This record gives sequence, C-alpha cells and structure tokens, in this order.
Amino acid sequence: MQDKIFEIIKQEKKRQREELHLIPSENYCSSQVIKAVGTELMNKYAEGQATKRYYQGNKFVDQVELLARERACKLFKVAHANVQPYSGSPANSAAEFAMLKNGETIMGLALASGGHLTHGHPKITFSGRFFKSVQYSVGKDGFLDYEEIKKLAKKAKPKLIIAGTTAYPRVLNWKKFREIADSVGAYLMADIAHIAGLVATGVHPSPTPWVDVITTTTHKTLRGPRGAMIMVTNRGLKKDPQLANKIDRAVFPALQGGPHMHTIAGIAVALKEASTKSFVGYAKQVVKNSKTLAKELKGYGFELVSGGTDNHLMLVDLRNKGVSGWVVAWALEMAGIILNYNAVPFDTNPPMYPSGIRLGTPVLTTRGMKEKEMKKVAKWINLVVDHVQDEKLPSDKVKRAKFAKDFKKRVEKDKYLVELKKEVAAFSKKYDS
Repeated sequence: MQDKIFEIIKQEKKRQREELHLIPSENYCSSQVIKAVGTELMNKYAEGQATKRYYQGNKFVDQVELLARERACKLFKVAHANVQPYSGSPANSAAEFAMLKNGETIMGLALASGGHLTHGHPKITFSGRFFKSVQYSVGKDGFLDYEEIKKLAKKAKPKLIIAGTTAYPRVLNWKKFREIADSVGAYLMADIAHIAGLVATGVHPSPTPWVDVITTTTHKTLRGPRGAMIMVTNRGLKKDPQLANKIDRAVFPALQGGPHMHTIAGIAVALKEASTKSFVGYAKQVVKNSKTLAKELKGYGFELVSGGTDNHLMLVDLRNKGVSGWVVAWALEMAGIILNYNAVPFDTNPPMYPSGIRLGTPVLTTRGMKEKEMKKVAKWINLVVDHVQDEKLPSDKVKRAKFAKDFKKRVEKDKYLVELKKEVAAFSKKYDS
C-alpha cells in the first residue's frame, strides 16, 4: 500500500507543471541533481570536515564533499569553499560569527530596500540581536547610492559590510563597496544567493576580486538543491590567514551538526552543470527574459522599482494601480501564476499586506520559455490586476482580517480566474522541463 505522502508529492509535481512560477528565489533542479539528492548518502553521518571526521565509514562521502568544494572553488575562482551550511541564513550566520564578536557593528541593506533579514535586520534575527546593526537604503530612484553608503560607513565604522540583496534588480558595484569597506577597515562580504548562477557565468560581475567572503544558496539561479556555501577569497585570506578555519569552525561545531551529504552531492552535480556552455546560455536567457517581462509590464502601466532590471528579477510597485500586493498575489495564484507579495522602498503598508510584488524568470527560463512567452505572461498579469483593481484592503486590522478571509474564498470560485487558470495550465504544460 502506497503512503499517502506520495500522492501529495504527485499532486505537487502536477501543480509545478501546470502553473507558471515567477518567484525569483525558486528554480527547478535537473533530473541529475534530484537523482543525487535522493540517494543512500542521506543515511551517513559525517560530522567534521572531509578527511577529518568524528565518525567512521566516510571514505566515499569524503570524496563527495571534496569534489563539491573543488568545483565551487574553480567555478567562483575562490581559495576556499565550505559546502556544509544547510541553507542561506545559517551560512550568513556562520560567516558573521567567524568575522565578528558579539556587539560589534554590522552594516547591510535594509529589508525594506531589498536586503535580507540576516544582513543585520534589527530585533527580529540573530544578526540584529548579537551585533550592533546599521542599515543602508536605496535612494528615491530605487538605486543604491554609494556616496550615502560611504558616509554612513564612516559614521558607523562597521567591522563587517554586507553587499547583497533579495529584491534589488540592478547590478551591484563590488569595486565601490570595496572602497567603502577599505575606508573604514571593514571586512566585505558578498551575499550572492540570488545571482550566483549569473555570477558563475559572467552574466553578472563577480565579487571575487573585491570581497573577503562570499555566501550563497545553491538553488535560485544556480539551479541546485536547497543548500548553501561560504567561500573565502585570496583577498580574505590575506586579511586574515585563519579566516577559512574560523568559518569552518563556525559552521561545525558552532552552529550545526552533521552535514547533509545527499544535498552536498546534489550541489556538486549542480556546480558541474553550471560550468557548461549550455548553462551560460541559460543564464543569459534569464536576463533577456527578465528585461522583456519588465518592458512589457511597463507597457501596461506598471511602475517598476528603479525603472527596470539588470538581472533575474523585478519589483513592481502597485500603488499607482490602487491595489495591494497581497490581493494581486492571491488572485494570480488562483489564475495559476505564482509570485510573491513584497514591500517596496518607502512602503507605508504593513509587511503582510505590502504595496508590491516580486517576480523573476529563473523557472520559466529553465522550462524553455523565451521573450515571446514573457509577453504572454505579462498580458495575463495585467488582466488579473485589472480584474481585482477594485478590491481595497481596509486599514482597520479587524476589518482587514475579515476581508482577507472572505477574499480568499471569493477568488477560489471566481469564474474569470478559474477560466484563466485553465488557459495558463494548457500553456504551461507545453514546457515540460
């Protein structure tokens, strides 16, 4: 008798095939990556570093980890790579604890400007609790203002500056960040979780020549399993010859136990795939698709933060449309289009009901879609937004909660969205990855 869980997995597989995924932090792994992850490697405990374990029986898992590390170093041109972190947040925490003492100052991009919680967001995460947090922001135009960042750094004198984003659609200027870090004697860390696949292929400039440490997840544009890496550059080792050892010890035993060897195997496969010519073509197409989608949305009157995109994602400010990002995200899901509601710079709405949506093209590109298909997707997004434009979220918390509950029920049965979902599904099924 088959476990019910496999029926649920089957349903999820069907959903991924029939819906259009535009969440920029998601991607679809190759069959080889999935194959590597679903192996007997998950049975093995391997606490410690490769060849220096606290368990016996690690002959083959050592080979797996060493190969993953070697491939990471070669692909990103770094001196050292730790492939053990379970995900991006633990990777950032390990790197920060390796470089900082409790109470020292960390400086990162504010969440409201497209940063990440682990970049020093006050009060909510470890990075704002264990360290003194200073946050820089984008300007009114949606771009990073490096002169303002420099002024803030000279005032705050951080020990660590993080250059990294989760919702910033433009190219990061690593050289300018380096100049800022050097002006105050700070470590510089690049969090390339979102753009790792673009960096690996040269589609986005690499931070390697300019930073001390690089952190990244291994999914998103890198198209691997859900894991992470911390990499140390030659510049970082010059600044502190013990930095690689400090980071390794911060991962294990300081923050986590045995690494997930099946995930590391999947990372190794993904890194090899990312070194191929076909992956370079994929990364280039991701950006082409993103630019096309952004252009089409602007043509429908949507306002994009910073006016467009240079990478895999865009942030749409819906305030000129008079509709909440939360409303749009839920309505689009009912139509088979998956993205996420997101705060935009200088957003006055609460985090759960923000003014924007975030969307990107990694998954659609993986599935073989190109510029022509992006035009179709933009058209559908516009139709759904027009359909729900009169849905207004109450400002009162109690009324808003009731509205949200009732809205979800209504859109599930909305005939227009139900019919559109069928159209989207028929289209999506043509692109089996």
